[in-house]
Amino acid sequence: MISPVYIIGTGLLDTSLGLKLSSLGSQVYLDDVSPSAMHLACDLGAGSLSDDSMPEPQLVVIAAPPDCAGELACAALERFPHAYVTDVSSVKKKVIKDVIRHPQAHRFVGSHPMAGKETSGAIAGDEDLFSGRPWVITPIASTDDKALEMLKQLALSVDAFPIIMPPDEHDRAVGLVSHIPQILSSLLASQLTNAPESYLSLTGQGLRDMTRIAGSDPTLWASIIAGNTRVIQEYLITLMHDINDLIDVLDNSNDDPFAPGLLRHLATYIHEGNRGVARIPGKHGGTAQHYSNIVILLPDEPGKLGQLFVDIGQAGINIEDVRIEHSSGQSLGRVNLFVQQKDEIRLSDHLKSLSYMIIGGN
Repeated sequence: MISPVYIIGTGLLDTSLGLKLSSLGSQVYLDDVSPSAMHLACDLGAGSLSDDSMPEPQLVVIAAPPDCAGELACAALERFPHAYVTDVSSVKKKVIKDVIRHPQAHRFVGSHPMAGKETSGAIAGDEDLFSGRPWVITPIASTDDKALEMLKQLALSVDAFPIIMPPDEHDRAVGLVSHIPQILSSLLASQLTNAPESYLSLTGQGLRDMTRIAGSDPTLWASIIAGNTRVIQEYLITLMHDINDLIDVLDNSNDDPFAPGLLRHLATYIHEGNRGVARIPGKHGGTAQHYSNIVILLPDEPGKLGQLFVDIGQAGINIEDVRIEHSSGQSLGRVNLFVQQKDEIRLSDHLKSLSYMIIGGN
């Protein structure tokens, strides 16, 4: 057990980490520039208030935006001469630049837990936030082996799985799988600000999926994107080329749905998307699998969803994924159940025998 742990910051990630470590028996001390945020995290059980009398920590965790995480890391290296120090910011370039010349840089190792929510702040803290998620560790040439081992231990203790990655490679990876999705989601959602209510009443699950992360903290994300500009710019330029090509294809069609080459080009764009999404890791980290989808129309009433899960469990069938889509102005919801293909017919027959309303699937 790593203890004591000193966490600087009391937002979502840091409070979640404090909650988990505290539940495991670690002494956790919290600090934040906002006294209110710090006291709230303490009240939630994430740790104790830090003060000058606290023991020197084994590990200092800095949960701050990348534009100030490096400076805080250097201060922690000086204040605690025997502690190891890490940060959990989303971009490593600026942090490494600030820390690498420090004479005690060997006690620092950057990291980034790939976990989060659309909501932020201590109140959104969840001690299971890191369960089953990657925790990227980004050592530099001078990093002490003991610091690296402590970060591995930290990740494993909160049920995450550690991944060692060079800082530059980390920034390129998160630029594609995290930063670009945030930008595109926000850009798409911004198109809705002046849309007529009659348009929004037609909203389906596709738009909800695409804009789910558009409610993220603007200040935090501005800092993250500003710290990874070159990488993000490269990805945006590639996307811009594809968008411009698509615009040209549409323009050349002259509004004729059967214009020569139009359907071929459109199908190719969609097919390339199929190929890309098939590479996203699926359950248990393996290759994405194609599950059968059974769609049920379910009354939006207390206990109905829970009963559905109980009935499925009694059939001995595992739900691989579930998505719920609410219809505007309706007291019914569409429940999309994803199961192994071998279980599709058996589950469908079982639910029909219990008078569930099955309206679709594949």
